[in-house]
Amino acid sequence: MVKSTLFLIIVLVTACRISAQGCTRSPCGIGAMCYETTGGRPVCSCPAGYSGNPLTQCRRSECLDHIECNGNKACRNGNCINPCSGVCGINANCEVRNHVPVCSCPRDMTGDPFESCHIKDPEELCHPSPCGSNTRCEVINRVPTCSCLPGFIGSPLSGCRHECESDIECGTREFCSQFKCSNACSQCGKGATCNHVTHHRAVCECPKGYIGSPYTECRAECYGDSECPPEKPACVYGICRNPCDGSCGFNANCKLKGLTPVCSCPRDMTGDPFVSCRLFTKEDLCNPNPCGLNAICTPGYDRSNRERPVCTCPAGYTGNALSNCVKGECQSDSTCGDDKACINYLCIDPCAGQCGTGAQCQVKRHIAVCTCPLGTEGDALILCRATKSYPIARYH
Repeated sequence: MVKSTLFLIIVLVTACRISAQGCTRSPCGIGAMCYETTGGRPVCSCPAGYSGNPLTQCRRSECLDHIECNGNKACRNGNCINPCSGVCGINANCEVRNHVPVCSCPRDMTGDPFESCHIKDPEELCHPSPCGSNTRCEVINRVPTCSCLPGFIGSPLSGCRHECESDIECGTREFCSQFKCSNACSQCGKGATCNHVTHHRAVCECPKGYIGSPYTECRAECYGDSECPPEKPACVYGICRNPCDGSCGFNANCKLKGLTPVCSCPRDMTGDPFVSCRLFTKEDLCNPNPCGLNAICTPGYDRSNRERPVCTCPAGYTGNALSNCVKGECQSDSTCGDDKACINYLCIDPCAGQCGTGAQCQVKRHIAVCTCPLGTEGDALILCRATKSYPIARYH
């Protein structure tokens, strides 16, 4: 303590003396430099590359530049030191290159070599992400791979953007939905038809027979007959229909038997009810021919003067005209034997039923000849009766 105090007194006395004389008496130590202040006070300092007490002695430093040190050392504060000392973080490697410390994490380790190194996690290659904005980073085969997020386009390395911000950025048949160009027809509802697209907007409509909103959902009018009203009782391909619609011909009537259409022409009309019905004509009474085989049909009238077909057998035929006309056995008496006559186109006995009661009949040239027998008298065509007897006078 006494020595320290004594040294301080000596320094102060010397300084006062030096101050009085300036730098003229070389007040500084060996190798030191002296400068005078504005008031003439000397100031001692060691020159660059030197160190020590400028009042006693300045010694040259070990080095002034890195080149004065070995390659694995650096010049700091005039001394060649190991530049790696205390520079790198935990578990980090330090290598001196051209007098500069280089910190790095060992192989299979990662982290900040100036802070701490730890065993690599492959996912850390994406943290922080080397990709641009609006991207996704995935480690594939130990390589960070960048891709745009869904709905974004562009370069994943520099940054991705929305596919669209407005309809005008999309094609003419597209619109911008949730920043993505989508088919404009997707604006139509379930089951609807997209007719066309105008100004990026779809024009939608429900198919014929379907009901609902074309921009939300179109559904069938029915899924079964029970869902249809009485005037359209049948469910056909999802649509309530009247089975009679379009089933019958022109002017024809249609009635439903269950759900089956039954076609017919009105009473005053005729024709094919599945094709066309027209007003009756007289000729229609006989077309088709309602009479029997080989019979002739002629339009006529019944007893109430209503039009009806009249059936007759043609000349030379006989039989029931409503069922069958048969060609006759004869056309004239000459085609029959002498004892027969041609009656109703048949060769028959002309006497049959011709003569009166009790009369006799003989055929002569196909004609019935009636006579009353001997002992009778009267009209042979009506009645023959016994002749009245009268008494005979005898003369003697």
